[in-house]
Amino acid sequence: MAYKVFVDGQSGTTGLRLLDYLKKHPDVDILYIDEDKRRDVKERARLLNAADVAFLCLPDEASKEAVGLVNNDTTCVIDASTAFRTDDDWVYGLPELTGEQRSHIRHHKRIANPGCHATAFILLVRPLVDAGLLPAEFPLCAYSLTGYSGGGKNMIADYQKEEKGQRASKLDSPRPYALGLKHKHLPEMRTHGHLAAEPIFTPIVGANLQGLSVQIPLPLKQLDLSPEVIIKAYQKHYANEPFIRVATSQESSNNMDGGYLDIQHNNGTNEVDILVCGNEEQALLVARLDNLGKGAAGAAIQSMNIHLGLNENTAL
Repeated sequence: MAYKVFVDGQSGTTGLRLLDYLKKHPDVDILYIDEDKRRDVKERARLLNAADVAFLCLPDEASKEAVGLVNNDTTCVIDASTAFRTDDDWVYGLPELTGEQRSHIRHHKRIANPGCHATAFILLVRPLVDAGLLPAEFPLCAYSLTGYSGGGKNMIADYQKEEKGQRASKLDSPRPYALGLKHKHLPEMRTHGHLAAEPIFTPIVGANLQGLSVQIPLPLKQLDLSPEVIIKAYQKHYANEPFIRVATSQESSNNMDGGYLDIQHNNGTNEVDILVCGNEEQALLVARLDNLGKGAAGAAIQSMNIHLGLNENTAL
């Protein structure tokens, strides 16, 4: 059986990557909207209601509007905006969150796709909180290194101005942003990380198209922890996860390229590497993924597969 799938916002960065995945998916038929009707509300509503699964790759307010156009109880909506990620009426589309999360995704018709930074952060934090190793009240800070594709079409265009004199030299160096400490992923990081407060979070965009790594420093002596205890907690939590690789202490060292971490290592995949670096007194928790894969379109396809009862790896 082929399931009908529609991508509302198919010309954006995430929408285009979703279509790349869907075109090689053996179990779906893609519903396309004519270019001149992309803003036609009636045509969008028709396609949204004709789909078994509708992906929304739209700004927050446009996503809310699109959800309102769905007037049946059969279409599953997977939203890629930040509009519903902490909404109790929506399921958070991170299957690895808890042992019950896949069941929630399977049986719910409203799924909020996680943010890229939030995915990496939560995958590092939630297992430690649930295991009682990291107090929910502990003040955390984190930073993220990410490719410029996360900034959307305009940022991509700025970085890809290859003509002489067209690309600004300031784009050649890493650029921290969201320095007001109010990044849009913070609410989901706190909520789904089961934290009492939002972390201090600084994202940094680089001159690479894609690839992302979140780092969280931990004072082990203050928490009475060791790197091995943390690694064992991750190994237990992610023991049967097809897309999560937990590195041992030795493997964490081996993942370094001459002492450097390649944040593009998982580009083109839906995979996540979890590493615990540092020493017996201080640790650096690291998660790296493709911000367009597991951080966006790949995660959405994974949730679709689970919801439809298909092999979770299909097209990934």
